[in-house]
Amino acid sequence: MSVLDLARPEIRVLQPYSSARMEAGGGQIMLNANESAWEPVGDAGLGCNRYPDPQPSALLQSLATLYGVRPDQLFVGRGSDEAIDLLVRAFCRAGQDAIVIQPPTFGMYAVCARIQNAAVIEVPLAADFSVDVPALLSAITPAVKLMFLCTPNNPSGKSIPRTDIERVAQAIAGKALLVVDEAYIEFSDQPSAIDLIERYEHVAVLRTLSKAWALAGARIGSLLAHADVIALIRRIMPPYPLPTPCVAAALAALSSSGQDAAREHIALVREQRAVMRNALTKLPGVREVLPSDANFLAVRFDQAGTIYHQLLQAGIVVRDVRRYPKLEDALRITIGTPEENARVIEVIK
Repeated sequence: MSVLDLARPEIRVLQPYSSARMEAGGGQIMLNANESAWEPVGDAGLGCNRYPDPQPSALLQSLATLYGVRPDQLFVGRGSDEAIDLLVRAFCRAGQDAIVIQPPTFGMYAVCARIQNAAVIEVPLAADFSVDVPALLSAITPAVKLMFLCTPNNPSGKSIPRTDIERVAQAIAGKALLVVDEAYIEFSDQPSAIDLIERYEHVAVLRTLSKAWALAGARIGSLLAHADVIALIRRIMPPYPLPTPCVAAALAALSSSGQDAAREHIALVREQRAVMRNALTKLPGVREVLPSDANFLAVRFDQAGTIYHQLLQAGIVVRDVRRYPKLEDALRITIGTPEENARVIEVIK
């Protein structure tokens, strides 16, 4: 069977919206999109009087090179959030289909499913935040169209072993699309699942420039998948998902000097993660610092609420994750600069 057999039939035959930029490309005199002929004031707005290319070729090629895929295996959108939303809309029929998640995990999987009125099947992580593969596979029903695996996991920071990911991929072939969210993979020693795309047409990977590449404000995220899946997602994407200034920021970050800076910052975060873990472990009132392959640490406290407010009063904002299962006593602390990290330790002391 084709991976597209898992998608909604009405999406497979949908006539996508054809934007003015798609129809004609470029020209010397652009009079086809009802744009202004004048550029806005200020250097930041240069070129913004024209609609952007929906999938800019230069950005697609740069990201394809970075991730080791072909441009036709890549969709670029407004962060991973947009890709998650489009996947749910493409594969899940409202009131009929379902997704599978492993809480505690990134909340947007469930949010996007519920907006679509798709069911959310939860297979909780084990006590050590590892994936229970047999339980996960037993949750597959004919209604399940998408399964999300977050590695390293948000909010725990734990990675899923590559062998477990491939075991799941093999088991659900022909049944559901496996979506591996690697938003934090640059901070981990675990290998990426991107190479599985060539071997399993039902495997997709989410990547982002928001974390390791310092572009959270630009909202550039990628979906890597079989070319047929990417073509399907492009059928339902918004006409112009990528603002011109955001594309420029992404291309700058992906330049040779930008990549050098990213590698330097990734190395510093990994170093500071170890420093923070060691320092936090020694503090009174800290129950446990969970192992993390991401750019944050989930920390259990005797009085997490008190610590949260003490940090807030000192001008330090961390993430209160006590609403998540198995993390009722925890705060999530992003790794900042060495000076910021030292200040966190000082305040908690």
